[in-house]
Amino acid sequence: MGPRLIKKSLRLNWKKLNGLIPIITQDFKNNKVLMLGFMNKVALEKTLKEGKVTYFSRTRKELWPKGATSGHPQLVKEIWVDCDNDALLIKVEQIGNVCHTGRKSCFYQKINEKK
Repeated sequence: MGPRLIKKSLRLNWKKLNGLIPIITQDFKNNKVLMLGFMNKVALEKTLKEGKVTYFSRTRKELWPKGATSGHPQLVKEIWVDCDNDALLIKVEQIGNVCHTGRKSCFYQKINEKK
């Protein structure tokens, strides 16, 4: 990640969600949405430094390096900031499945089925 991204990240609006920002994670090859997570400043710094996505777990209230227990890390390819500077889109190379259910995406349940 270059200095421009780090400079941009310093302008993120951390106030809206009490120190957290939402992260949309997308497969960099096919643009499939993989998951939604959250980061605090420390998680973002660790992600930028290591090149692997680290989230902040709201339930456990701790850093969550994706893949630390599953062995399915997310390797950062690109990071995009939205127009309000309060959310990130991270394009990744996903190693293995992303979802704890064993699926390739956390978004597998369609609710607007037409019969």
